[in-house]
Amino acid sequence: MSHIQVRDDQGVRIISFNRPDKRNALDLNMYKQLTEYLIEGEADNDIRAFMLHGEDNCFTSGNDVADFLKNSDLGPNHPAVRFLFCLLELKKPLVAAVSGAAVGIGTTVLLHCDLVYADNSAKFQLPFVNLALVPEAGASLLLPELVGYQKAAELLLLGESFDANTAHRLNIINDVIAQEELLAYAFNQAKKLANQPPQALQITRQLMRPHKNRVQHQMHQELEQFGARLKSDEAKARFQAFLKK
Repeated sequence: MSHIQVRDDQGVRIISFNRPDKRNALDLNMYKQLTEYLIEGEADNDIRAFMLHGEDNCFTSGNDVADFLKNSDLGPNHPAVRFLFCLLELKKPLVAAVSGAAVGIGTTVLLHCDLVYADNSAKFQLPFVNLALVPEAGASLLLPELVGYQKAAELLLLGESFDANTAHRLNIINDVIAQEELLAYAFNQAKKLANQPPQALQITRQLMRPHKNRVQHQMHQELEQFGARLKSDEAKARFQAFLKK
């Protein structure tokens, strides 16, 4: 069974993480599928918006560490790298519904979304430094711009988890929604976007993101440092301790 599920409904491509035994941790095949579904949706005129969510009341616990360590060469064809730059190049709007864990990429992916909703079970975390790594997905640029340097430093340098109300207060998410209503609410918002005039919507998104080249440059810098850190003794020790848990 595929760990990434997709269905199209009323102009919205709904993509879900479905690997409950691993708390929806993303392995390289999942990254590959995510990228394929996004690229296909971009080319399909009947698809006008995307929606991301996780099954089993969990968004994603981040990267599958063991799988990532076996494939640590972060060249342009690495599935995770392709996914990150695909996110940056999306022309159609992206909505996320977050329940439960949103760790690492589970939080940084939200910085590329247009609308994000979470329920009270959501727990966000950016534990890159905790694992002797550096941020990815442009988070080292996007997060300080969004929440201010001091708060971004707290989230990235300490790597502690924070709840949905904190994420809302920091403008990382749009609103906190009751758990039983979350998916329906997020889908309804995505459907509203899908019903907007598509060209005007896409051009407006582009105008609101004038710093795309800066983000792209930052992502390249992050990946260069991330790849080097993966091979460091400091990171190897942290990963060994993590995997023993």
